[in-house]
Amino acid sequence: MKIILALLVIGQIVMAAKVESIKIKGIEVPLIYEEDRRLPLVTTQVVFTNSGSITDTKKAGLAKFSAKILNEGTKKMGSSYFADTLESKAIHISASTGTETFVLEVSSLKDQYANSLKYLKELLDDPNYSKESLSKVKTMTLGAISRKENDFDYIASNELKRLLFKDTPLAQPSVGTKESVASISLKDVKGFVTKHLVLSRAIIVVGGDVDIKDVKKNVKKLLKDLPLGKSEPLKHYEVTKTPSESVIKKETQQAYIYFGSPYAMAVDDAEYYKARVATFILGTGGFGSRLMEEIRVKRGLAYSAYARLHISKSSSYMKGYLQTKLDSLTEAKETVKEVVAAFVKNGVSAEELEQTKRFILGSEPLRVETMSQRLHRTFMDYYKGFSLNHSQKELEKIKKLQLQDLNDFIKNHQEILEMSFAIVTK
Repeated sequence: MKIILALLVIGQIVMAAKVESIKIKGIEVPLIYEEDRRLPLVTTQVVFTNSGSITDTKKAGLAKFSAKILNEGTKKMGSSYFADTLESKAIHISASTGTETFVLEVSSLKDQYANSLKYLKELLDDPNYSKESLSKVKTMTLGAISRKENDFDYIASNELKRLLFKDTPLAQPSVGTKESVASISLKDVKGFVTKHLVLSRAIIVVGGDVDIKDVKKNVKKLLKDLPLGKSEPLKHYEVTKTPSESVIKKETQQAYIYFGSPYAMAVDDAEYYKARVATFILGTGGFGSRLMEEIRVKRGLAYSAYARLHISKSSSYMKGYLQTKLDSLTEAKETVKEVVAAFVKNGVSAEELEQTKRFILGSEPLRVETMSQRLHRTFMDYYKGFSLNHSQKELEKIKKLQLQDLNDFIKNHQEILEMSFAIVTK
């Protein structure tokens, strides 16, 4: 019984995520922190904003390629020895990119926390800028691109982005193309790292069994030698105004249909919670959603069909997809148009709204059950410019959402009818 009570007490020593800052070289670097004593683990992320694939304006894939170079360890220790050293101490360090961010992550046991950040600093001070690492990353990346040549979902998805965001960085695959990757040099990677891994773009995210005083002390050591750099506004790219269609012929047994349209909403829009509910009913909610009901249940045209919103600082659009038989291609595409048109015209029913409310509100604990989920949510709220309790306020708004208000909102978003299609078929 004493053991059980002790575990319960330990389980309660958990703080909600909070935002503070660390002053380095005169810059207040934001710090998102959550203490969690349940396990002796610590995770630290250094997130650099406006530093992801959105910045690949000259060579597609440069951001992701640069992250892979950083995953090759230090020049002094080399890839294998650096990796073996970390593994012997149960430390994990990785670099990755999103569309808008570049992320350095390190995780370790509590007693290796200071040591783990020391190794991350060594990596930042002495990246493996060698001909060997450049050649290795190129070979691996080109191989991955070659394997994607028969991934028809990947092909259709990239083609849709090309249609929606023609002649912008969002139109190109984040991994790059064979031509762009082949042209990347060490000078390109060094230039990217020097410009983007800077204090003015950094946000620190830390969670685990560690005191905030220790976090601030060790993070200062980690980042003290980073250049100040320059923070730049993130460009927002609009979806191409004229809808279009692209059909790519491949040796396939199925037709792959990807569709997308503009969505007139800013990342910090106060009505996003309405969009969340509306899109759940249209195509995010799996079985019971409009698209799944019409395309799979009633007509048997596909195993699954989805539509989701992508609302970020750099873009706002709706994207959906399905697979169908080759001879059902036209019917499936027209059904998508019909379902979306009826949705905009007639809105949703009271029953659909209540079911969606129950699901979103009822499944909320699953979205915040782990520390990483809570930290990610706090980071996204901060990154989008919201208050720390924004997510809870949004749930309250969903709970109180009235049918007429939701249907008026849906009818005001006629732009989702302007759909472009990217299709892979035989």
